[in-house]
Amino acid sequence: MKPRGAFPHPYLSVLLAATWIALQQSVAPPQLITAGLLGWGLPQLLHGFMAPATRLRSTRTAIRFTLLVLYDIVVANFTVARIVLSPWSRPQPGWVVVPLDIRHPTGIVLLATVITTTPGTVSCIVDEAGRRILVHALDCPDATAMADDMKSRYERPLMEMFE
Repeated sequence: MKPRGAFPHPYLSVLLAATWIALQQSVAPPQLITAGLLGWGLPQLLHGFMAPATRLRSTRTAIRFTLLVLYDIVVANFTVARIVLSPWSRPQPGWVVVPLDIRHPTGIVLLATVITTTPGTVSCIVDEAGRRILVHALDCPDATAMADDMKSRYERPLMEMFE
């Protein structure tokens, strides 16, 4: 299947080019040319393995969501460090069931990715048939409150972005 247009995944193209420039720490013409070729060529080559590009309904929500996730990752790192390093810490690991209201496949994947990327959550299982995500948390004194927090902080903005 032939990709539609010169840039079938424009956000991915920009991300690849920007990543190349950042890794090379140079905006010299050869690096710009290489960044442009990577940004154009890789999505062309990988087009058959990728779903069609997803349009965001709200770029503003996507930016706020990204900043929120980055903030949560930093805070969670300190929380996990305190739990791990404190001799008086008594973590209560447990499974948290997060019922899914979101239906968009990309939104579900991003929700699972954000949950597992944030320190303190060890792993998660997406149960498509049961419309839920099972999350293993390092410290979970209240599973219901944790599930509600994940839904309000992560699922709701993802629904605004994709549905």
